[in-house]
Amino acid sequence: MKNLTTDLLIDTAGGVTTLTIHRVAKKNSFTTAMYAGMADVLDQAQADAGVRVLVIQGHETIFSAGNDIANFLQTPPTTLDAPVFRFMRAISSFTKPIVAAVCGPAVGIGTTMLFHCDLVYAGDNAAFSMPFVNLGVCPEAASSLLAPQRMGYGRAAEALLLGEPFMAEAALEMGLISRIVPPAEVNALAQRQAQKLAAKPMRSLLASKRLMKQGQAELVAQRMAEEGTLFGQMLAEPAAQEAFSAFMEKRKPDFSAF
Repeated sequence: MKNLTTDLLIDTAGGVTTLTIHRVAKKNSFTTAMYAGMADVLDQAQADAGVRVLVIQGHETIFSAGNDIANFLQTPPTTLDAPVFRFMRAISSFTKPIVAAVCGPAVGIGTTMLFHCDLVYAGDNAAFSMPFVNLGVCPEAASSLLAPQRMGYGRAAEALLLGEPFMAEAALEMGLISRIVPPAEVNALAQRQAQKLAAKPMRSLLASKRLMKQGQAELVAQRMAEEGTLFGQMLAEPAAQEAFSAFMEKRKPDFSAF
């Protein structure tokens, strides 16, 4: 696979495709073009019999700050065919193992995409947050379904209703991540684990993942579509407009009228 944009680096070797989020100057925030590129990578890796495992990684100081707000406001996801929703569907339905390496902040979709990864390794500097309510919108990527299942309702409520961040140790205790190591070691660990997976019998890997997720796929797809429709509606409402205006103007939002 070739690099689809300078913001995404793609490498395939030994049955492992590695997708590196490469926009550190912008805190690895996602643009519409990046979502389209990541969806394409997932689709190609799914179809390529030579690809056995996918690794998603960022930089040792930042995984992703979530959406690039300026780009997001210019090209909001008004339909379920928007690139961001294409990416969510692709990662949630990917049948091969996905290994994620997460260091530093993982904001919004930077956290919710991890619910669809099979192994997640984090640096001790990782910080996870899902501040959708604080932006006047609702959860996405089926996180309203998967966060309570994985984290328990109380902790999911703190994360999704208050939008409060939580650190790597809490994420490990909740089962969101698999292991914590120093940031400089995270990407290398993810690669080693991916190579172990790639050496195993493919039919066994695919069957095991499918069996573990059996019964969830339809629920996830339904919830993702419901969230996406509501998310698009809420973007046009006053609360979200106030939240995003406040973000761009670097001030505290005032939701007292909403």
